[in-house]
Amino acid sequence: MSKPSRGLGRGLGALLGGDTDLSSIRQPVGYVNKKVVSTSEEQQDSNDADIRRIPISMIEPNPFQPRMSFGQEALQELADSIMTLGLIQPITVRKKAADRYQIISGERRYKACILAGMDMIPAYIREANDQGMLEMAIVENIQRENLDPIEVALSYQRLIEECSLTQEQMAVRVGKKRASVTNYLRLLRLPAKLQHDLKVGLLTVGHAKVLLGVEDPNLQLHLCDLVIQEDLSVRQLEEKIKKLTEVKDKEDKQDGQELPDDYMKVLEIVGKYFDNNISLKRGKSGKGSMTIHFNSDEEVRKFLQALEESKF
Repeated sequence: MSKPSRGLGRGLGALLGGDTDLSSIRQPVGYVNKKVVSTSEEQQDSNDADIRRIPISMIEPNPFQPRMSFGQEALQELADSIMTLGLIQPITVRKKAADRYQIISGERRYKACILAGMDMIPAYIREANDQGMLEMAIVENIQRENLDPIEVALSYQRLIEECSLTQEQMAVRVGKKRASVTNYLRLLRLPAKLQHDLKVGLLTVGHAKVLLGVEDPNLQLHLCDLVIQEDLSVRQLEEKIKKLTEVKDKEDKQDGQELPDDYMKVLEIVGKYFDNNISLKRGKSGKGSMTIHFNSDEEVRKFLQALEESKF
C-alpha cells in the first residue's frame, strides 16, 4: 500500500508557494527518433547500446524471473507515471527468434506499460552473447555527444548489471573519474518526474545534484517545479534550500515542545528495559512517533516478558 503524501508544513509551504501545474510542458518521452523493430523490416543496426521501440506483442516475460509478485497499487502508480511522462528507463530484452524477445530486466516496467495501454515499448536489445562486444557497444554509446544525463546514467547501470563491472572498473573503461560515475548513477534515485525533466533539458545536472541532497521526495518535486517556473540558477536553488532548512529546523523545535506527563511516564517505564535508549516526538496535533534502540535480543525478550506479565 502506498504511503499518503505528507504536507510540507506551513512555513515550507509559504516559502514554496502554492502547487503549480507544469503538465503542459512535461510531454511523455517516446524515443520517437529511434529505430522501430517490426516484422517487415530487416534489422540494419545491431548496436546493443541503442534503444529501440518494440511492439509489445513481440515481448514475453522471463520464466526465470525470481520476483513473481508485483503490488497492484504500486504497479498502477507506475502505469500512471508512464502515461504522463513516458517510460524513462527502457527495459532490456534478448532476441529469442524472429520477432520474439524475452525480458532480461524490467518486467515490472513491462507490466506497467501494458496497464498504461502502450503498444510499443522502448528497450535495449541483447543480440550478441559475447560479453566483450556488449561492453564495447555500451562504452562506445557513452562517448556520443548527444546523450542526455539519464541516458548516460542508464549506460553506466547496464555496465554494472549486464557486464558485471564495478564502479571503479567502469570508470577506467569510460575514461571518467569514479566520483563522476557515482554522481551519474545517483540520478537514477530521483523521482520519475525529475528524471524526465533532466532527460528533456528542463533541469540541469547541477540542479539534480543539489536536489539529491533533499531527503523528502515531495520537497524535491516542489523545488524542481520552482526551478522551472522561476528559472532558478543552481546557486539560487541552494539558497532556497538553505532557507527551507532553517524554517524546518524552527518548526521541528516548535514541535519538540515539552511532553505531557503521560508521555514522560511512557518513556520512563519503557526506557528502563532499553537503558533509556528511547525517544518520543509529538506534534501539536498529538501525532508523533516513538523510537526504541535495543542492544540485544535479551532486552527485547525481557520487555516482552514484562508486557505478558502485566495487566495489558
